[in-house]
Amino acid sequence: MLNRRRFLMSTAAASAAGFAGLHLSPAFAEGAPQIQIFVPAAPGGGWDQTGRTMDQVLRSEKLISGSQITNVGGAGGTVGLPQFINQWNGKGNSLMVAGMVMVGAIIANKAANNLTQVTPIARLTGEFEALVVPAESPFKTAADFVAALKADPTKVPVAGGSAGGSDHILFGLIAKTVGVPATNLSYVPFAGGGEALSALLGNQVAAGISGFGEFSEQIKAGALRLLAISADKRQDGIDAPTLKEAGIDVELFNWRGVFAPPGVSDADKAAMIALVESMAKSDGWATECKNRNWTQILLTGDDYAKFVAEDTARIEAILKDLGLA
Repeated sequence: MLNRRRFLMSTAAASAAGFAGLHLSPAFAEGAPQIQIFVPAAPGGGWDQTGRTMDQVLRSEKLISGSQITNVGGAGGTVGLPQFINQWNGKGNSLMVAGMVMVGAIIANKAANNLTQVTPIARLTGEFEALVVPAESPFKTAADFVAALKADPTKVPVAGGSAGGSDHILFGLIAKTVGVPATNLSYVPFAGGGEALSALLGNQVAAGISGFGEFSEQIKAGALRLLAISADKRQDGIDAPTLKEAGIDVELFNWRGVFAPPGVSDADKAAMIALVESMAKSDGWATECKNRNWTQILLTGDDYAKFVAEDTARIEAILKDLGLA
């Protein structure tokens, strides 16, 4: 998978204090298998984009010799998570892409497995959510969308990711803020962003919520109309108001990161952290993040583990308040 000398040289700048002295396990020895990237979602969505962008950058920066991507979609990652925990246990050259969506889905679905059972490696990116409608929609502004929601929420089906994920949470927060009971909402969950996009383009739903990057190309092409974003302020290059500007006092920040399986050695954990840090510092990753409107929010190791625990508690409180847990 990784040439040991090349790996040590490429990661030296990211972890000069101690990493070069580690004795890597067989998972990182010369001639070992390539990096394995596990995406617990269908192709086309944000996690899939993250995994494939990582693959592209790691290759182009010559940090790895190759990788294999495995997609297992369903229920906000809660279908794939048990497989990663049980079947990938101890595979020190493996990474699972996950994030806020999985945290919410675990809680909403009362899943048997959770993120305390995997090994936190790094938080990578954050992304504001986007509220969009098909180009033919009568909703020209977020105010139009809210008016229809107040009139009859059952006639305003909104497509997004799996139940309990960031898209669903944002829809619930919008509804609560404007006085519409969350239990009356018509939310249409999809396993992957590609499916939700197809529903929007086919006018099967009234609106859609997802990370801006998942809709950006269709927005540029004029197939979708961007009503608002969930940022705290207007974003450069995005011609749309924030929800707050539109009179909806809500903001939400979706994050994505990577985890190793349970049972990996300390050496492999350190090697994976160093590998991701090197990728995150590369020009190639910076370019991809800019092109995809991803904000870099790198956080690794124990700090990342603490963040995941705190975010889990925050999301659980939100879901309970919205009647989703």
